[in-house]
Amino acid sequence: MKPSILTALCLVSALPLCAQQPRPAPDTIFLHGNILTGTNLLSASPNRVSAIAVAVGTILAVGTDAQIEALKIPSTKVVDLNNAFVMPGFNDAHTHIAYAGQQKLTVDLDHVPSLAEMKSRIQSFAATLPAGAWVQGGGWDHTLWASKTLPTRQDLDAVTAGHPAILSRTDGHIAIVNSAALVAAGISGATPDPAGGKIDRDASGTPTGIIRESSALTLVRSKIPALSLEQRRKALNYAIADVLAHGVTSVQDNSDWDDFLALEELEHAHQLHLRVSEWLAFATPLPVLKERRASHPANDPLLHLGMLKGFMDGSLGSRTAALDSPYADEPTNSGIPRYTQDALNQLATERAAAGFQLGFHAIGDHANTMALNAYAAAEQVAPNANSASQNNLRYRIEHAQVLLPTDFARFQSEGIIASMQPSHLLTDMNWAPDRLGPERVKLSYAWKSFLDHHITLVFGTDYPVESIDPFRGLYSAITRQNEAGTMTYQPQEKITLSQALYAYTQASAFAEFEEKNKGILAPGYFADLVVLDRDITKATPQEILRTQVLETIVNGEVVYTRQSNTVADNSIHPTYIDDDADE
Repeated sequence: MKPSILTALCLVSALPLCAQQPRPAPDTIFLHGNILTGTNLLSASPNRVSAIAVAVGTILAVGTDAQIEALKIPSTKVVDLNNAFVMPGFNDAHTHIAYAGQQKLTVDLDHVPSLAEMKSRIQSFAATLPAGAWVQGGGWDHTLWASKTLPTRQDLDAVTAGHPAILSRTDGHIAIVNSAALVAAGISGATPDPAGGKIDRDASGTPTGIIRESSALTLVRSKIPALSLEQRRKALNYAIADVLAHGVTSVQDNSDWDDFLALEELEHAHQLHLRVSEWLAFATPLPVLKERRASHPANDPLLHLGMLKGFMDGSLGSRTAALDSPYADEPTNSGIPRYTQDALNQLATERAAAGFQLGFHAIGDHANTMALNAYAAAEQVAPNANSASQNNLRYRIEHAQVLLPTDFARFQSEGIIASMQPSHLLTDMNWAPDRLGPERVKLSYAWKSFLDHHITLVFGTDYPVESIDPFRGLYSAITRQNEAGTMTYQPQEKITLSQALYAYTQASAFAEFEEKNKGILAPGYFADLVVLDRDITKATPQEILRTQVLETIVNGEVVYTRQSNTVADNSIHPTYIDDDADE
């Protein structure tokens, strides 16, 4: 069996005063807290301390108030936590922060309640645009509407005043375009479906305006003028502010290469306050991937390039996820695989041989099997493939929502990481049983089954497909209920709060090779922590769902503070004590 995080994770003792001398002086000390360090998180007695010392962005020591206060020198900043609950910052293992920010620059259709409201927002936005400009946006989800019917190009034509328009569904795997956009892209009834994509057509063969998957969407998006670097920076700043406000201190992100260049500019200007591991596109030619990997320091603790992200299929919501047998509610459709197995294996082995970590988006059971087959092939050529430490590249499957019964054992034997998003279930439980049928649904969103098979489980949100809010994910993981608490989905797959926190912190760090730097509050680790308005380990599920972040601290610096006076009952804010007054 390949090693899991439980054997590979390096845990540092939370008792600091035996550390080697000489000890540097702390820049900041945090006192009088209720601090969950993350050490021994899965045990019956997770470690708690009341104080932390930080020096140059790194945790210097943790312990009692007296132990930590003894390290103070005149220049040390003292923070009284006022008994607030503190924990390691969340590490979201799957985001699209550029897309999230760009939604703020376009039509925001997130959770739009009806087609009528969607059209109203589009019409208002189109009225602000100069002639010829594209109407763009996203976030709509027709499964939330009473009709549950996909929009059409005619719906958009009525409100876009001749502007070409493309509006993405919340999952990003399908979009609705208007007639002007179809003309701009040269799409007609005679246009063939590209490999791995689909152009929906009516009974006469005329495109309806619904375009499915990236190979087809590229036909339209390639006609849209590229964003400027300044627009990309602005969008990223919107998203990063949202991320930090929710207590997330690290993200593993899938944005465009130009967005990574914008992140580099923010870092060089000392304006990047979020740790980002940026993924590269799996299908990019190998020489380009190597060139890009060499362009940025691999050991940059704030921003670096991570795994290669490939897509095996689409999404359940749009019925483009690749299933082993047809959809229960559409018997003529089994989804859209992106690759043939032979082509996928060849690309995977070439990239593994070059030392790249691979991560495959796979929703349906057929897509997951394809990914596992490709990893089995890649394992034969990966660096040190025959060593005692196999899967040293820590291959991942993103989403892993539906599996064949036999594939849990394959995840385990190959040491594949399951990177999942529990908040997806809050939305998907409304229609997933209809898509999957009564038997296949039992092996969907199967978090406990992964853990029972000793598979490393890591959590994220797929932001902005779902809110970046990690507390929604925690709630979903421990209850498998909708937010109202009125519907439960396959409750046998619930996990404990400790397991969910582990997946959102230490396991996520392991998935990006950062388990010696992130995930726990211990000497030598990054000083990335969050201050919350309640002790979530003693809260009810509904209270967890309502948790507010009081402060987010990255590299020892406060990067977000909640200013609102309408904080939860009994919440206590940290107090920053004047240096001289404390002496």
